Amino acid sequence: MRKKDAISYFGSAAELARSLNISEPAVSRWGETIPKGRAYQIEVLTDGKLKADSHSASQQPTPCV
Repeated sequence: MRKKDAISYFGSAAELARSLNISEPAVSRWGETIPKGRAYQIEVLTDGKLKADSHSASQQPTPCV
C-alpha cells in the first residue's frame, strides 16, 4: 500500500495519523510504502477499499545511533 493513496483516502496525513492513533511525524517517517502492520490496519479501517499487499514494507527496527 502506498502512503499517498492512504493520505488521499483519509484527506490528509494528519487525519490518517488520527485514524491510526499515532502521531503525524510517525506517518511522515514512513517511506513511499506503508509498513505492513499499518497497511493491514488501514485495510480494516477502510473496509477493504485500500488493500494491504506484498508491496507493503516489513517493519524494521529503528537503528540505535
